[in-house]
Amino acid sequence: MSRRRLIGAGLATVATGLLARDAVALRRAPATMATEPPPALRPPPAKPSPSPSPSPSLAPLSRPVYTLKEFRQVVPGPDFPPNAVALTIDDGPHPAWTPEVLRLLERYHVPATFCLIGNQILGHEAVARSVVAAGHHVANHTWSHPAQLSTMAPEHVQQELDRAQEKIYDSTGHTPTIFRAPGGTCSPAVFGAAAKRGMIPVNWDRDPRDWTKPGTSAITNKLLAATAGDILLCHDGGGDRSQTCAALRTVIPALQARGLQFVLLGAQP
Repeated sequence: MSRRRLIGAGLATVATGLLARDAVALRRAPATMATEPPPALRPPPAKPSPSPSPSPSLAPLSRPVYTLKEFRQVVPGPDFPPNAVALTIDDGPHPAWTPEVLRLLERYHVPATFCLIGNQILGHEAVARSVVAAGHHVANHTWSHPAQLSTMAPEHVQQELDRAQEKIYDSTGHTPTIFRAPGGTCSPAVFGAAAKRGMIPVNWDRDPRDWTKPGTSAITNKLLAATAGDILLCHDGGGDRSQTCAALRTVIPALQARGLQFVLLGAQP
């Protein structure tokens, strides 16, 4: 046999051996190897939408809601208990005071509505999520809390509400249906922007002005004057809220002892 024929025969033998080895390996390989695409070809996991789920637009109101009775007049649902009051907490989330308020509410089994500022959520997304995880509701309190919101151009008002709405949804998974204007001041542009996003403007009728830090006794006395049907206002952001927390430690059990029941505003979507 010539040298060329010997080399050809040797190569054929090697090729036959390699094919046989690969066939055995394929028979022994897990079934997923034949059906699962390589990592580079697998589709990426689905990501949640960063935009809030759309809420149906509403007819704009001409004034905010101040009491539970007024709230039920514009938001259909079962009547609130005759002994009901609602606690609203503004200006958070705050990394120290929001958890303190949450612990206090948990102790007394009190639900509340937290009116969140969009840019205060930045860096505190976990705190915002903890509000919802504890069973409370979240409301839109604008993106940057502009005191002059009622005098701003309509497009700027809409931006303040929309940016906050998107950030709240992106951080908590919930789309607010309640809007709280800074200082409670509204305008046709504010009412229109809120209605466009399916939100009811809600104010309050029991304000201890705790954000001014008037002293624990002053805050306590204002809140203890609450009666059935009231919407109470307190704050967990914007500064030192130790006076607010101290007052609530007295006020909540005292109002409960008088037979008042704390309720949530609306339904969390």
